[in-house]
Formats: sequence, structure tokens, C-alpha cells
Amino acid sequence: MYRYPDNFIKLYEKSFRRYAGLPALSLYGQKGTMSYLRLAANVARTHIYFQNIGLKRGDKVAMYAKDSDVWIEAFMAVITYGATVVPVLPDFTVEDATNIINHSEAKLLLAADSMFEKMNFGKMDKVEVVLSLTKPGVLAAKNPEKVEKCLERLPDEFAKMYPQGFTADDIHYRQVDNNSVIVINYTSGTTGFSKGVMLTGWNLAGNVVFGMRARLHFARSRVLTFLPLAHAYGCAFDMLTPLACGSHVTVLGRTPSPAILLKALAEVKPHLILSVPLVFEKIYRKRIEPQLTTPKMQRLLAVPGLRQLVCRQLRKRLSAALGGCFQEVIIGGAAMSSEVEDFLRMIGFPFTVGYGMTECGPLISYTPPREFKLTSVGRTLPEIMESRIDSEDPEHVPGEILVKGQNVMAGYYRNQEATEAVLEKDGWFHTGDVGTRDSDGTLYIRGRCKSMILSASGQNIYPEELEARLNDMPFVAESLVVERDGKLIALIYPDAEALESRKIGAEKVPALMDKIRSKVNSRLAPYERMAGVEIMKEEFVKTPKRSIKRFLYK
Repeated sequence: MYRYPDNFIKLYEKSFRRYAGLPALSLYGQKGTMSYLRLAANVARTHIYFQNIGLKRGDKVAMYAKDSDVWIEAFMAVITYGATVVPVLPDFTVEDATNIINHSEAKLLLAADSMFEKMNFGKMDKVEVVLSLTKPGVLAAKNPEKVEKCLERLPDEFAKMYPQGFTADDIHYRQVDNNSVIVINYTSGTTGFSKGVMLTGWNLAGNVVFGMRARLHFARSRVLTFLPLAHAYGCAFDMLTPLACGSHVTVLGRTPSPAILLKALAEVKPHLILSVPLVFEKIYRKRIEPQLTTPKMQRLLAVPGLRQLVCRQLRKRLSAALGGCFQEVIIGGAAMSSEVEDFLRMIGFPFTVGYGMTECGPLISYTPPREFKLTSVGRTLPEIMESRIDSEDPEHVPGEILVKGQNVMAGYYRNQEATEAVLEKDGWFHTGDVGTRDSDGTLYIRGRCKSMILSASGQNIYPEELEARLNDMPFVAESLVVERDGKLIALIYPDAEALESRKIGAEKVPALMDKIRSKVNSRLAPYERMAGVEIMKEEFVKTPKRSIKRFLYK
């Protein structure tokens, strides 16, 4: 097992110096671009302020705001100062955010004005100062006079420290040991379930250096980030890796609806697109599927000589709609619809599906598009990660996926019991996912250990597989399969837009959904078949990562 020797923080000292004149950050829809030199200067200015207010190495700094160029600037300032950043997903409630801030023992909070307005500073146990990420200023402090004076003196102190002006030669960052915890990512906000994933310099370097060597990003490449930067996936590959390579990162800064996202992609023209399945599936349902199902298109696809030509045109159209400059699209974060995956493969679209977890910062497996095996989640990262299946026949009989290597977290912050439950003493991490593994390390996920259902005949049923089949059917927006009284029941939230376009009234929906259940059942083994359907009137409640909260529906 090879450990990348690069000091994680020093990657950014080198990058900011080398690419000082290149564009670093932009906020979509706003004028102006921040160069690497300006980013470094702002980071240096923030370091002076941190020192003046008494922030120490290793202190925790929480961030609670929506993604922006300023958010990235603040994140980089914290980690290059030697403090530990605690990014809080903006989708967390105020109560959950406060729980995270307290559990992490954060001494400093960087927050958006609108989000802090709903919080109670008095309920924050150890926070001494709250700074605004909306505009320069102090939102709250235990010693407001001191921190306000520090802010007022900052311009003069910066000018005094850099009398000739800030240059690339002035970019120096502290030597932070790679064993130090750089980021604590929380997987839940609720007090009883708080699990703060401690990611060290080694963990982050494993991800970032792999991304650099795979040339996912490169100097002057363009990035449009629309995944949450407070989450490990977006953080590692839409922010940390690009900034180590001299890429230009544009932050979408708004909800990525298909219309908004396609418009931004067409304008930014990114060289790499990172997405979760939900985003691509929405684009497919709304923009592509209606074209594929027309009688004319069906006739064209049925003719062998024309099929290849049509697929080439479809690939060109989709590529153009996504900006036309990308080398590949990496899908991660959840299982992808087999229908969408089959379509992308049919037209020869350059996509791949990766696998990761917050506990691995996040990457576990990835394969370039040309080597990608359909229905897999890529090959275990060579030299960085190992994987094995807890099964007597790993290639054919599913078992829990265990991984080991540089990317595996140091543990859960202040939660030794949870750490010991998943992390063995010899370094093997229990992912909680069930799957199989090829001899070359390619992984295939079947579902989660906790969601697996044991049939009356002793067969293992993975509800995620049944849900994927249901979700591929017309008029189904999303679904959940649960066990009730020994029977499998399909909870279905219908696609209202599709029903309305076909003028299907509410009174016909139950019969239609039952017909869909029967059709899916015809393709399943007897023990997997669903006995009934329950129509959901509202979308399923989801986590900030857009995963359905299964426990609410059992």
C-alpha cells in the first residue's frame, strides 16, 4: 500500500504560487473573477485576523452558509491556518446545526447573515466569535469590543506586513502534519446520531493527489460546482482538487434545477462534470425521454443502419447541452437508474460511476469511462485502497463491502463507540453496503446491510434493487419498498407532471400503479414480488444528501 508523501496543506502553497495569475473563483451570475493571487491575499488577510482574535492551531471553525466563492475562500483560510474546519450542510435545520457546532466544540462560527438570524448565540457552548460570510463583519461575540477593533485594524496591519504589496513570493502556509485532522464532516445533525467524520491530511491527500494524477482537473480547466461543498464529494473533487491544479472554479450558488443547470453548463463549459444520479435522471426524464418515446424515434432506432447515426446525434446533442467541453461525467452518491445508464451506454456517452463515503473523504472506487463496467461502481483505487467482500464467494454471493487504505477516516469525533463499531483495529472499515467484487477490484453494490429484508424462505431481498426497477417505470417519481406483516409493499410517489401531460386523473392512479407493480413483479423471482402498492401524496422525506429516510416508513 502506497501512501502519497505530499504534505496536504503545502499542495495549496505550491498551487497558489504557481498559478497566481490564473482565475481561481467565480460566482455564477456575478461579475468579476478572483485570481489565485487575490485568493491567497484574502487568505493571508484572514490569517492575520484569526491570530489577532486568538484562534489557535487545531481549534474548530464551523461554517454554516450556502455555497459561494466566499465560502471556498473561508474554507481555504481555515485549513491553511492550521485550524480544523467543520462544514455544516445548509440544509440542516438550525437546531441540527447548533447541535453540530456544540458537539464539534467549535470556537469560531462563520455563517451567512440570514442563517445566523434564526440561531441563538446563547445556546452555543464554546463559540467565542461569529463572523459573517455575507459581508465583512462580526455577527456576535463574547468580547465584541476586542473583535471589532481587530477587524478595524486589519487593513493597516495587512499593509504593514506587506509594504510592497502582496505577491506570489509571500504565499507561505504552516507545516501541518498530515496526521492532523483537517476536516470534520457530520453525517447527521441530530444530537443522538451525530457522527463527525475526522478526515486527516493523509485522507484528503489520497483523494486530491489521485484526482491530480488521473487528470480529472488541470491548469486552466473549468469547473462548475453545483454539489454541496460541505459534503465530502463536492469538497474533494469540485473544490480541493481543482484548486490544487490551477483550475477555474465557478460556484453555481443556487438549486440545480434542470433549466438552471443546463444554462450554467452551456455558459461555463466545464471540462469535468460531477453529479449525483438524481440530477442526471431529471435531465433524462424531462429533456431526453420525451424524444426517445416518439413513434418516429422508435422507428429510427429499430433500423440497424440508422441506429448508430441516431445515437451519434443524441450524444452530440447531450454533450452540447452540457457545455461540450467535458472529458467525462462522474456519477456518484447513490445508485443510478438502469434505464438512464443503459441510454448513456447506448449512445456512447463518456460517463462513469464512482463509489465513496464521507468516511473515506470520499473516494473508494473509480474507473475511467473507457474501462467502466456497466452496473458497477468502478475499480477499487489502486495503491490507495483495498477492498474485500465478507462472503465465501465474493464474485457471486453478496456480502458486506469492507475497505482499507489511505482514504479511511481517523474515526468519529468524540464517539469512540461508533468508531469501534465500523473500524477494525487492523484498519478495515465496514461500509454497511452489500455487494460483490470482481478479481480486478471492481465493485458492484446491491444495497445497504440495514435495509436488507430476509424473506420467509430465507432469501436475502435488497429493496434498492426493486426500487430501481419501479423508478424506471413511467409515471413513477420515486419509490420505497418496505416489509409489512411478512409482505413486501411498494410505496410510490407518482410523477405528477407525467400524469398531467397524459391527462391521467387522480382516480386512475391507484389502478395504474398496481399495473406497474404487476409488470415489475413479472421480472422478479417469486420471493421478491410485491404484494401491494401504497400511493404517497407527498415526496419522501430526505437527508441533505437526497437519500430517503427509510426509518420513517418502516
